Amino acid sequence: MIEYKISAASSVGCVRDNNEDMLLIDKQFVRDSKLDIDASFSQDQRYLLALADGMGGHNCGEVASSDTLHNLQFYFNDIPTGLDVSGFNESIYEWLVSMNNTIEGKGNGDAQYKNMGTTLVSFVYYGHEFFWMNCGDSRLYRLHEGKLTQLTTDHSLSNMLGQHAHSHIITNCIGGGCKSSYIDIVKCTSEVAVGDTFLLCSDGLTDMLSDSDIENMMNAGYTADRLCVAAERAGGLDNVSVILAHIVSLE
Repeated sequence: MIEYKISAASSVGCVRDNNEDMLLIDKQFVRDSKLDIDASFSQDQRYLLALADGMGGHNCGEVASSDTLHNLQFYFNDIPTGLDVSGFNESIYEWLVSMNNTIEGKGNGDAQYKNMGTTLVSFVYYGHEFFWMNCGDSRLYRLHEGKLTQLTTDHSLSNMLGQHAHSHIITNCIGGGCKSSYIDIVKCTSEVAVGDTFLLCSDGLTDMLSDSDIENMMNAGYTADRLCVAAERAGGLDNVSVILAHIVSLE
């Protein structure tokens, strides 16, 4: 059995009127709430953790993030068993094209949803392999032997220009007027070890807290909810969402 200890939380923050983030933990969706569970599944099963940070104005971003995660959950569980790594990648790319069309179509059909979009970051187990996936500037980190390392690369203008400060201008997302969205899919099985903790987060966390602060808090045993509270105490300028997946067993 593979066993995770999962802590998840999503909050509106201190400035925004509504929460456009959403989390997916297997079959459970989290927004404006928290969830702490022990998850276990066999090596022949599949498991999905994902975070979406919506954008596009009042109400639109929360629709884009919700639609994307609900669609991804259905699609992921419908992927045929037995695909190799290449086949899995192709299947996810097909989903991205379809999801982009769905988001854009909704905007074309109703002006209030025009140009809405969302980021997506995910930690996945499928076909005896672990993968991470990223579209946008939400992030996945790995805490290994006390050291926190960012695994994903931000699809942002600041990263493209080599700037340290986060500009909030992203160069890739699902929907949002992106005509050529792409998604990074990386097999990371060799980087998953018992005792590791994987952190998925929206930029509402990383804009408020430095990587070293987050590392210290995780080493001190902070839950997802406590990380969100720390971001709020630091200013809470955006919605803040966190998933912590601690690897308990890989047997």
